Order: sequence, then structure tokens, then C-alpha cells
Amino acid sequence: MKFVINTPNGNIGRVAAHKLLDAGHTLTVISRNPEKVKDITARGAQVVEGSVEDAGVLAEAFAGADAVFWLTPPVYQPGFTAWAKATAQRAADAAGAAGVKRIVVLSSVGAQHPSGAGPVSAIHHVEQIFLGAFKDVVVLRPAFFMENFLRDIPTLKDGVIYSPLATDAPFPMVATRDIGAKVAEALTAPAGGHRFVGIHGPKDITYQEATRILSDALGRPVKHVQVTLEQMRGAMDAQGIPGFVTDLMVEMMGAFLRGDMNPAEPRSAETTTPTTFETFAKEVLAPALKS
Repeated sequence: MKFVINTPNGNIGRVAAHKLLDAGHTLTVISRNPEKVKDITARGAQVVEGSVEDAGVLAEAFAGADAVFWLTPPVYQPGFTAWAKATAQRAADAAGAAGVKRIVVLSSVGAQHPSGAGPVSAIHHVEQIFLGAFKDVVVLRPAFFMENFLRDIPTLKDGVIYSPLATDAPFPMVATRDIGAKVAEALTAPAGGHRFVGIHGPKDITYQEATRILSDALGRPVKHVQVTLEQMRGAMDAQGIPGFVTDLMVEMMGAFLRGDMNPAEPRSAETTTPTTFETFAKEVLAPALKS
């Protein structure tokens, strides 16, 4: 079978690409910079150079494909929701014209809400575009990425993680390697109409438990400090992050606090994935902190 991945440079797309190649499938990837996907093309994948905003690039990549994995690039900009919708519609049109039968959409917990959840609400509309255009669509809704802790490296060096979330509030957390594996699984599964699949990691954990695990993995005390949304906004402003990005992130964290980011899909054997936070902390976060 022939598959297309539109975001092979990232953690999820790269894992999915190698899983598909391991299984002997034909693969095309879309990348602005082919040098960044040489590990994939060296194994026989084709690369179409260009942007997902270019209809010609999409048409070339989708030609002859059985299924497409679509991850909305996190190109945060003013009017992100409108951009995400327009880009998804362009992709849906190109895939339909190419005769693609299945779309696998990377979404998120919280995407059941069409507004109020920052960038996640934009993905709600992306889901709807593909669901309306194709009969066979798998919507993957992963939980909070463990890799998000890599953004905390500057404060982790001082033994602190700041977050608006409560120290004792449990929430699901998943490693991107497991999401990539789920993508490959969804692309190659038998046809099954419209499906929503949660991806929830091995178990829900609290920041209290996460900091204990990090303390063990890093060999130093780590604590969690809960901050207000206003303090979060101030910290992002102080870092020079554009206001429209800050607005999206603060809105999303507000959705977490309201419970709007709770998974719509209940935890099950299908949604539970193997990589523990202990493994992630030792294999990914600790080495990154030392580099």
C-alpha cells in the first residue's frame, strides 16, 4: 500500500514513517527541507519538497496514495483557526481528487469543543472537514505530550516546573513515540468508517507524581509550582513570545482548568499505550537536560 505523511520532520511523523517502511509499504513524505528527512528517504521513501499550503505539492504527493496522515502543522499565527481550516480543506480537496480512500487525522483531547480551547479548537474544525469529505476517517485524539516537559528545561535546571494545573490533579500523558505507532496502525488497519481513537498513555498521573519521577531520574529535587493564567501570560510576554501565540496557549490552559481537555473517549486497552513517564524521563528528558 502507498501512504503519505505531511509532517515527517516531527517526532510523530518520523516514527510513523519508519514503522510503515519497516512493514514494507510505499511511502511519500512532504517536507520543506528534504535534508531533514534523509533518514526516511534513505530507506526508499519519496519526498515531495514544498509546503502543505501549495495545492500542487499536495496533488503530487497524494497521487496514487491509499491513505494520508494529516497533522496540522503548528504554524501559530494570527487567525490560526482560519489558516488550519483552509489548509485542511485544501488537503481534503487534493486527496479526494487523487482518489485517496482513508485519512488519519492527528487531533487532541479537547477537540470535541469547537471553541474555547486555543489551538485544539482549531483542530475540531479540521476533524469536521475530513469527516465530511471521506467515508473512512480515523481521528486520533492523544493526551498531553510527555515531550511538553522539554519546554521546561530552563526551569528544570533550577528544580522547578511552573504550570497552571494543580499539583494533585491527575491527567493522561503520552509519549510521542507511542502516538507515531498508533498512526501507522491506523493507516494500515482494515476499513471501518469514521472512528475516534483516544491515546492516553499508560495511566493518568499528577504533577506531584511527575516531579517525584523527575527527581529520581535527574538525581536532584524537582517541585511543581502552580501559577495563575495571568502569571503564565506574564512569563510568556517576558520571553518575547508573540501575543497571538500567548493568547492561544492561555486559552488552552484555561480549558484544562475547566475540564474541557478531559478525554471524550474513555480509557480502554486500545487507548492505553506502553511508554511510562519513568521511561521517558530517563531516556529522553534526563539526556536533554544534560546536553
